[in-house]
Amino acid sequence: MSESKFQVEVNSEIGELEAVILHTPGPEVENMTPKSVERALYSDILNLSVAGQEYEQLSLFLEKVAKVYQVKDLLIKVLDNPGHRNALVGKICLSENVNDYYDELMEMSSRTLANKLIEGLPARIDNLTSFLNEEYYALLPLYNFYFTRDASAIVGNNAIICRMANKIRIRESLIMDAIFKSNPYFKSHVVNTYDKHPNDRSILMEGGDVLVVRDDILVVGNGMRTSSQGIDLLMSSLSRSAPEGKSYVFVQQLPSSPESFIHLDMVFTMLDVDKCMVFDPLIQGDTRYSTVQITLHDGKVEKIRRVPGLLTSLRRLGVDLEPISCGGNDEWNQEREQWHSGANFFAFAPGKVISYARNEHTLNEMSKHGFEIVTSKEVISGKVDIDKIKKCVVTIVGTELSRGGGGARCMTMPLRRKQVVWE
Repeated sequence: MSESKFQVEVNSEIGELEAVILHTPGPEVENMTPKSVERALYSDILNLSVAGQEYEQLSLFLEKVAKVYQVKDLLIKVLDNPGHRNALVGKICLSENVNDYYDELMEMSSRTLANKLIEGLPARIDNLTSFLNEEYYALLPLYNFYFTRDASAIVGNNAIICRMANKIRIRESLIMDAIFKSNPYFKSHVVNTYDKHPNDRSILMEGGDVLVVRDDILVVGNGMRTSSQGIDLLMSSLSRSAPEGKSYVFVQQLPSSPESFIHLDMVFTMLDVDKCMVFDPLIQGDTRYSTVQITLHDGKVEKIRRVPGLLTSLRRLGVDLEPISCGGNDEWNQEREQWHSGANFFAFAPGKVISYARNEHTLNEMSKHGFEIVTSKEVISGKVDIDKIKKCVVTIVGTELSRGGGGARCMTMPLRRKQVVWE
């Protein structure tokens, strides 16, 4: 890929990865107490030193196969421009009702400001009201930002700025909007879903629910984090750049609990042109959660109907996927490993994926289906050459990272992939 400013483009979940955005977890993940765990959307407090070591396996591996951009580095570039700095800080102060901190934030260096916007800004204690306020932060830490998948999504050459379900994460979207509009490295058509009906809180959409199967097929989860109104807005926002002729959006309904079902990519991810990872009880077994097929013509809705199932319907359109079961065939193992993001795979090329090492029953199923299991450390050290392997799972240790509630796909925001040849 050229070093000049490139066009973002993602037309599949599995095309060879060329560029990706990551955010290495920092002090923000430790800037919480047991009282703030639920608000932070975590299941527990993370140990930063351990989580950092685990995350380094992901980032160092991805640097071997693609161009990696870090959120904080991109944000600093944005903040170096006075106009862009003013716009972003103004939006954040307005969104979080901290306008009296505007001048303080604007006086900071770009690096310090980037740190405060991500790690949190302690509140001033300069009067009785602020002294009695139990909230330590004026700007809360972005505890979830290492899950870069959620605040934005690339569909074709569109950068979709998502409408986050939880107020604590809205700043992530504001930052990603500024990055996509103002960075010096890549360009895109930015679609900010906050610009339309900004006060309508029924409109929710997060990137973990948006899967690009093929250039004419999207699969979108409809559950806790993405509403039907959000999906309607997504389709209307993409109508300008929709493929000519027929295209399709499949909507997979998701349970409202437990929390491990927050996004579609926790129960369904693509592995190869002919294989996918599924949480069997939901994707293939439970008929309470329907699949809806929306057929579009030149970007406009032509027909909406319920269909028998996601995989059956994709097969009718020429995407014939063999499902591999998260946790294997045992229901107990399926539930345990799905809880620890066992279905959340990230493909860096067709048939080559990244996953947590902890989900052993899932990895055994992958091995049975012809995937060689290698560790990220083996690849990073040069002991294993993945170019010589046809199909593989590269594992990272995720004992601590998984406690934040996501896996490899959640932690990666692909900017550009090569086209896939669909036979």
